[in-house]
Amino acid sequence: MRRGSDRPSPGRDAWPDACAVAAAAGWRQEDAVIYVLELPEAGAPNAWFAYDDADFARKVAASDPLARDEIHDTLTVRELLGFDGAEPGVALRAAYPALCALGDAYGWDATLYRADYVLGRGVCGNQPVTLRDAAAAALAARGAAIVYWTDDDALAAFEGGDPRVAGERNWRARRALYEQLVALDVLADDN
Repeated sequence: MRRGSDRPSPGRDAWPDACAVAAAAGWRQEDAVIYVLELPEAGAPNAWFAYDDADFARKVAASDPLARDEIHDTLTVRELLGFDGAEPGVALRAAYPALCALGDAYGWDATLYRADYVLGRGVCGNQPVTLRDAAAAALAARGAAIVYWTDDDALAAFEGGDPRVAGERNWRARRALYEQLVALDVLADDN
């Protein structure tokens, strides 16, 4: 539900349960895992994984100061204004001129995207923003984090293919990534 509304948020439907989606699609671990390596200025590196884009977005949102629908949402001007009929009335046009301008320009039922870390705080636009891009931008806003979108990318990084985690001074970061790769049986635990 959108805050202050009894209507379900259309963007919320984009946050399905990762396990249910994976099971329905015949998911295989090696096809979809996303790896995140957080490199805080103070403290030890932390690696974690997500099963797919929805799981990635959910995990990013769980520790983000913004609400899920501020990180990523899809909606229409009609839904935002909550009116029935062909066009909003004079009172709604006077109260919400910017939203009505969007409706006039793109249509009252055209999908709008909200992704505060991509578009700006509270901005809605008609250019598509994927859930993945919105969540990655939210993660990037926190500071040093590296996202590996595939097993191959994560393995290459561990093996020295990513200069951001290569070399002796980045040993702890590589070790955190290694532990995730081992936990997911992508890499054998022989070290």
